[in-house]
Amino acid sequence: VCGIITPWNYPLMMVSWKMAACLAAGNTVVLKPAQVSPLTALKLAELSVYAGFPPGVINILPGTGSVCGQAIADHPLVRKLGFTGSTPIGQTIMKSCAESNMKRVSLELGGKSPLIIFNDADLDRAVRHAMGAVFFNKGSHKYKHTVNEFAANNCMVKTIGENCIAAGRLFVEQSIHDQFVSRVLEETKKIKIGDPLDRSTSHGPQNHRAHLEKLVEYAQIGVKEGAKLVYGGAQVDRPGLFFTPTIFTAVTDDMYIAREESFGPIMIVSTFPDGDVDGVLRRANATEFGLASGVFTRDISKALYVTEKVNAGTCFVNCYNKTDVAAPFGGFKQSGFGKDLGQEALNEYLKTKTITIEY
Repeated sequence: VCGIITPWNYPLMMVSWKMAACLAAGNTVVLKPAQVSPLTALKLAELSVYAGFPPGVINILPGTGSVCGQAIADHPLVRKLGFTGSTPIGQTIMKSCAESNMKRVSLELGGKSPLIIFNDADLDRAVRHAMGAVFFNKGSHKYKHTVNEFAANNCMVKTIGENCIAAGRLFVEQSIHDQFVSRVLEETKKIKIGDPLDRSTSHGPQNHRAHLEKLVEYAQIGVKEGAKLVYGGAQVDRPGLFFTPTIFTAVTDDMYIAREESFGPIMIVSTFPDGDVDGVLRRANATEFGLASGVFTRDISKALYVTEKVNAGTCFVNCYNKTDVAAPFGGFKQSGFGKDLGQEALNEYLKTKTITIEY
């Protein structure tokens, strides 16, 4: 029996990623979907009945994390738990799994993923993908190339959540910094905010009010610390939980917004001296998170050097947000351990036994 606890930002995709590997490995599952988005998991369970899954193989337990999630983590008959969510909750779950019955656990947790843009990059491509790296999963049609590439792999375009591997901090080489920011600002102003079910909408509402209020506070902290608010930073003046796509520049490494994940449409831009590859890598790695990363450059040697040195479970080169079902996905450091997708995901839900026979 395996327990799975999934987040609200990809309520069907995260269930599919984890449950597929769990069932393919021969287990049964008790799944707790996010409290604010349980319906897709319940519908999937309903469809599994029509598909012929035997009773008891797929079990959905909606409810709060403190009650239902804790019960799964504590239950002595659950032998494996897979969790996607925040780092603090992951720490609580890991402790509960250890204290209950030493159940195996895999954790996909928070991120503050660095995206490094060098001055030899294709600037058009860098601007387009950087915006997708920060603003994606708000249902953007404006950046169809980026979004449709992601959708081809993940089957999601019009959603209202956020993105765990979002580029939490952009490092832009000094000589192109002003031009990059100017281009991003120009494109961000064109984003249409509104009903996510309207095909002309580029940016939908936040998932729930508490998260919207967290984003507003996050932007206020950035301003208070001295970062330059170039655009946005506040709730949209209209009914609904809409937050304006936001851009900060002049962000220094010691600032809160440089260190902590926003989990929302907030672009954090820092600059680095031309040619200082090792310096920017030190800054990119100076975080307890290690989920994803990215680099834009025409120099393949430089790109490979960055991918080798950056301390993250995934590194995108001249693209972002492109995942594949065959490619293992998971983080380093306090972004967790264990993998979704690929052969490694199956191994998370298998046990290895050695049998020695004499005759």
